[in-house]
Amino acid sequence: MTLRHGTLEIGCPVPRVDAAAKVTGEEKYAIDHTPENMLWAGVRRAGVPHGRLRTVHVEEARALPGVLCVLTASDVPGTNRQGIVHKDQPVLAVDRVRHCGDPVALVLAEDRETLAKALALVVPDIEPLPSVHSPEEALRPDAPAIHDSGNVLLRAVIEKGDAGGAFGECDAVVEETFEVPFQEHAFLETQNGIAHREADGKLVMTVSTQAPFRDRFEIAHALGLDPFSIRIISPYLGGGFGGKDGATVQCLLALAAMHAGGRPVRMTWEREESFIAGYKRHAVKMHYRVGAKRDGTLHALECDLYYDTGAYAHLGAEVMELGMEHAGGPYRIPNVRVKGWCVYTNNPIAGAMRGFGVCQTAFAVESVMDMLAAKLNLDPLEFRRKNALRRGDENCAGVTMVHSTGIGACLETLSRHPFWLERRDWKRAAPPFKRRGVGLAAVFNAMGYGRGLPDSAIARLELTLDGRIRIYCGVSDMGQGNSAAFVQIAGEILCQDASRLELILPDTDRTHPSGSSSAGRTTYTFGNALVQACNALKEKLFHRAALVLMLDEEKGLALLPGRVRHLPSGREASFELLARMLPEADRASVGQFIMPVAHDVPDTGKEFAIGFPHVFFAYAAHLARVEVDELTGRIEVTEYLAVTDGGKVINPQGFEQQVHGSVAQGLGYALTEQLLLDRGAILNAGFADYILPTALDVPEIISVAAETFEHTGPFGMKGIGEVGTNGPLPAVANAVNDALGRRLTRSPLTASRILRAMEEGPAQPVT
Repeated sequence: MTLRHGTLEIGCPVPRVDAAAKVTGEEKYAIDHTPENMLWAGVRRAGVPHGRLRTVHVEEARALPGVLCVLTASDVPGTNRQGIVHKDQPVLAVDRVRHCGDPVALVLAEDRETLAKALALVVPDIEPLPSVHSPEEALRPDAPAIHDSGNVLLRAVIEKGDAGGAFGECDAVVEETFEVPFQEHAFLETQNGIAHREADGKLVMTVSTQAPFRDRFEIAHALGLDPFSIRIISPYLGGGFGGKDGATVQCLLALAAMHAGGRPVRMTWEREESFIAGYKRHAVKMHYRVGAKRDGTLHALECDLYYDTGAYAHLGAEVMELGMEHAGGPYRIPNVRVKGWCVYTNNPIAGAMRGFGVCQTAFAVESVMDMLAAKLNLDPLEFRRKNALRRGDENCAGVTMVHSTGIGACLETLSRHPFWLERRDWKRAAPPFKRRGVGLAAVFNAMGYGRGLPDSAIARLELTLDGRIRIYCGVSDMGQGNSAAFVQIAGEILCQDASRLELILPDTDRTHPSGSSSAGRTTYTFGNALVQACNALKEKLFHRAALVLMLDEEKGLALLPGRVRHLPSGREASFELLARMLPEADRASVGQFIMPVAHDVPDTGKEFAIGFPHVFFAYAAHLARVEVDELTGRIEVTEYLAVTDGGKVINPQGFEQQVHGSVAQGLGYALTEQLLLDRGAILNAGFADYILPTALDVPEIISVAAETFEHTGPFGMKGIGEVGTNGPLPAVANAVNDALGRRLTRSPLTASRILRAMEEGPAQPVT
């Protein structure tokens, strides 16, 4: 990617270097690649939630002119099983379908119209089987088994102290059950890619993916291929949020390319198919019990969490792990027992989504924090400040906070804001037929993979023959702006403007493996590797310039745009000259980094093979002002404040964009977004009736950085890509309770639920 002119300095609000190319259409997403002689591939889905697949009738589809082939499970080499950790999902269903979106046949055709006709002619013969659609159903002793192993993917416990005994020592205890639904990712660019097989057998794929290097191994395992015979190219994504972390089209597309005779093949899921077959945020049922001493000191927590992972595992166990690890919020609680069940159902597949299991538990724990504060007659903000984690404390999972811990600073900043200080006057000024409320939420989100696997990145820089610096980036950019941050980091260290830098996006043949674009890790992990590579190249340029300038030492040299200057003499060596002087191998530098992990691993959470525990966290304190219409039940979020600890801010503009985007997505989760299911079938598989917030629904969002310094991060930063999504639902729910005197325990907070709350009057929970 060629970049525009622009000065790059850390801490400055630098416009994103990819912005102009994206808005003008110059930058190509995976969905924009349409080479000549291209074929189209598509999938016939089961359409039933659970059944025995007796056969698939494909004869009419195969006979249709323009159809190259129709493939079923017998045509799949390899294991025919995909999955990131737990490989339980078939590429094409064999003898059983477990949700409506299961693929039963793959069609390869000359054009989209023929493809659509052929897919309609494929007829699966499915004997319906009893299905289950909630964890409660699936856990019954007489429930039909979805997998041979049963209906429980994982059961786990995180505990410290003596939670059971500690409740007897509490002066106040609250108990409540909360439920949240599935959420759709709703990215602009649906799951898609294009692939072809070269003469030597190499498979080349351009895919909208968050994990190009890992994709090779997932495809290879499923299709019986050598992973190093697969090349994955990952251009900018038109959104991901976790929904493109793990194979979507990849295995199907690769299988189609293997039968295309070298011609390029495109697979693009239409919006309805994206709903039916794509991964969702987990629906969760949560039962909480929390106790405190009379002075407001939190003392005990027990909770049971039931995660609905749908028909296949995807990352369900890992999502539940993070939810359990965060179940006690960013607080000191000495006695904790968190139990979790990740359960198979015949619902759509749940998996990774921004907030990764934490959005759900944040709603529950921040609701009971308000309930407990009210029971103790304490100010809800002061109650949170009293119990907020500080550096050196032990969190609810038993890990010592040895790195930057800024929740106290976030709450302190919020306490001084007019939205909080003037809340009572603002509430009293509510117009007729409106009730006003102000709600808080203190949230956090782990960064990185946690223990059990290396969270690593490798950065490579190259001095090109025309004197520019090329950055080889192996981690995808799904719109969060990490690529722009990498350019800014390189520009700062090497004193180059944007026009002298070039960015190579992930390509498994050209860039180095650097993990998935997920877990708030990309700028931290790859940024650290990039800092090393930049410093190595800087040192090399100084040494080679000293040779060219006939200097007896390297002192007094400085990097300037496109050149090295000897400050005492004013003499210069251009990058072009240095590039021509150096052999190709000497024009490059490489940096590598692995994220540190927790060393005081608690003696709990033994069921988690990977990911537990974490040691780095971003923190935030959110405040929502809401008006509730007494006549319609509509909630309007009138203003929103988000105070965030992401360490030192590399780019204030990028930081604010991340906060705004995450809050907007969180408000959709709070107010309108809900996947409506009827025995596993999605009733609102499109944007006509799956209601997303628009610009009219999102209020002014004030973003404030409560800067700490993370000494392990590049320039002291931490990732904030997920934490902002966790705050809106609990903050708005607490604001609604403040307005109505009613505690809503099920999301989204729809007008119908509000009207029921007002009809029933204050004091009792509404579900």
